[in-house]
Amino acid sequence: MGKGVTETRSPQRKHAPDMQDWKKDMPTSLRGIANRAKSDKTARFQNLYGLLNENNLRWCFYQLKRKSASGVDGVTFKTYEQNLESNLSQLVEKLKRKGYRAKLVRRKHIPKGKGKTRALGIPALEDKLLQLACTKILNAIHEEDFMETSWGYRTGRGGREASRRLANDLHCGKYGWVVEADIQGFFDHLDHDWMMKMLERRVGDRAFLRLIRKWMKAGVLEEDGKVIHPATGTPQGGIISPVLANVYLHYVLDLWFRHWSRKECRGDVYIMRYADDFVCAFQYKADAERFVRELPERLKKFSLRVAPEKTRMLAFSRFREEPNEGFEFLGFEFRWVRRRSGKMGVQRRTSPKKLVKSVAAFKEWIMENRHNRMEEIMDAVNRKLRGYWNYYGVRGNSKSLSKLFYRVNQLLFKWLNRRSQKRSYTWAGYNRMCQRYGICTPRIMEKPVQPDLYA
Repeated sequence: MGKGVTETRSPQRKHAPDMQDWKKDMPTSLRGIANRAKSDKTARFQNLYGLLNENNLRWCFYQLKRKSASGVDGVTFKTYEQNLESNLSQLVEKLKRKGYRAKLVRRKHIPKGKGKTRALGIPALEDKLLQLACTKILNAIHEEDFMETSWGYRTGRGGREASRRLANDLHCGKYGWVVEADIQGFFDHLDHDWMMKMLERRVGDRAFLRLIRKWMKAGVLEEDGKVIHPATGTPQGGIISPVLANVYLHYVLDLWFRHWSRKECRGDVYIMRYADDFVCAFQYKADAERFVRELPERLKKFSLRVAPEKTRMLAFSRFREEPNEGFEFLGFEFRWVRRRSGKMGVQRRTSPKKLVKSVAAFKEWIMENRHNRMEEIMDAVNRKLRGYWNYYGVRGNSKSLSKLFYRVNQLLFKWLNRRSQKRSYTWAGYNRMCQRYGICTPRIMEKPVQPDLYA
């Protein structure tokens, strides 16, 4: 599809027998948009609304998650697919006559610990489909504009790779102070007017922009049946929300930090942003203190504010005596430690808070599922462990992996023995059972890039 365009799997033949006739249409369009965006940084794109045709929407439909939750209308992927051609034709017709209306967004509150919840928005299926098509267009335009310091919600820029890059850059830089920050309720306070002004810098198609505004203004159906019409924000969980967030913070934070640091700072500076979380590093304390003072004023201009409990400045230098102060980012804790070689290096390990949450989540799951067949239980356990090793299996984090594996085995042994009144396993029997099903043991999944950092 070309650089800057989201890569996706091709639709399966059994769902789209004629895909060879249309699958090249959308990628070609996006490649042309991306090439122009790269060559002309001031270009404003017209006629984007016309790309929302049946061929392109069909191409996007087979990239939706088949098992995702349904919206307020209850329409699932399988139901919509049964009359796909008719549904797409009617949808495109509504778009042409400007009769499309965004449906209510169903809100679901997900527990996040300490009695707090995270509000997720679940759009209706047709809204998801159109949002995915618009997201691909916006990504093709803005991917060439986004800075190297922006990592969240971008193709090929996952959290584990971001953590590796951050550790490497802090290790090799001249930084002595770090500011970790988080924007309070970012997705709930994103200003709609500012958002549209930012999009208008690269998009000149009024119909396309009106479509995006409809999703931002769409009502939210709460779990208690109450409907809320938000004046700010974009639903966290909507397909288009991540790219809108990146565009917003590109102008609010990324470009401003580059301009501000060149003008105000004496020493080296550094920033990495992952969605609405970011970490800044400074060579001198005075520069870090100035940033902490001026950041709230910058965010306030765009109706945002920092979260006080998640924002702090700390000394972070290889020259400080151990134990060194650390900070958390992307689920990892970063800290200067002395390696086996005697040299100081930046260590990544699983954040203690994340480790506790992972153990608690596994305990809750095994309590609720211990009645299932052993094949099902162990298959699910291995999937969970593989996912954990894939993200947290980084060099220098073996102790944290072993801690989690030890606690998982303890919980498994405890709750499998409570499947009935009779004790099911001794430790010897439990170990034989794990060997039979091949429990996924801790492993480092990250390939070595710069071995000297971890020597």
